[in-house]
Amino acid sequence: MQQINQLRALPSQELATLLLRVGLGTLFLIGGISKLSQLLDPTREAAILASYWGTTGYVNQFFIDYLFSSDLLTPWFFLTALSSFELVSGIALIIGLAVRPLSIIYGFLLWSFVVSLPVVTTPGIVLDVKTYTSPAMFVQIRDIALSGMMFVLYNLGSGPFSIDQHRNKLAPNASSANWDNLGLLLRLSVGLALLVAGLFSGYAYIPTFGTTPWILLPVALLLISGVGVRYMGYAVMAIMVWYMIYKLNIDKSFIANLNGFKREVAFLGAGGALALLGGGTLFTYKELFKSITAKKELETA
Repeated sequence: MQQINQLRALPSQELATLLLRVGLGTLFLIGGISKLSQLLDPTREAAILASYWGTTGYVNQFFIDYLFSSDLLTPWFFLTALSSFELVSGIALIIGLAVRPLSIIYGFLLWSFVVSLPVVTTPGIVLDVKTYTSPAMFVQIRDIALSGMMFVLYNLGSGPFSIDQHRNKLAPNASSANWDNLGLLLRLSVGLALLVAGLFSGYAYIPTFGTTPWILLPVALLLISGVGVRYMGYAVMAIMVWYMIYKLNIDKSFIANLNGFKREVAFLGAGGALALLGGGTLFTYKELFKSITAKKELETA
């Protein structure tokens, strides 16, 4: 009860930081546990390696040649090291330890999943193997959005209930961050992910959050234009909760179910942050209208 009262007493920007930090941390915690549980199981090791290095994996031939041109690094060791980092960093983000360094690392690292994806979109090519046939940026749009969330978190800092803040009383406070800039980045990150999902629904490997474009597109456009962002934040949360329910499968293990919607947990936190704080005043339709009106007044003066 005391912790609930403490949460209620938090300024909105502090609470938004907490939601974003825990959502992103939970994503990497789930991902790390899921991959390590398979990599360390001799009966499942080959399957997960094939899922990453195969034709519908996440690493193209260019990076396979680059990473494994010598015997110093093996696919198993590389993926195990990366998964271990995911697990440790996920825990660190949840408890609020080294949040800013981790945020900047992930902000750039998430883009590596875009450039490394094996994609073939050449006209007239008939593929003999199953692989990605949609642009990498569309397939990985959620990771691009997560990168934006990470940069927002970097600027907000660790926030409340964090080891960073407890150890360093002089650490920047989330409430002092400029939300106009950060709100713009967050609503564009989430909005563009929903926009791609809505516009290209039905195309190969495009994530759609299990939701019809008739819901995704209006929410995306309102977020991008800065209209009713607080309400759209709640809509984003509802979409993510629906997707989590949609993805549940009683035939899968608990961790496998969580792994099926781990990114959406971070989107849930981002939706909560937008619901609390809105999307800022920059590059909204109101600002655009004011600038056009002011320009016309100057021209007629």
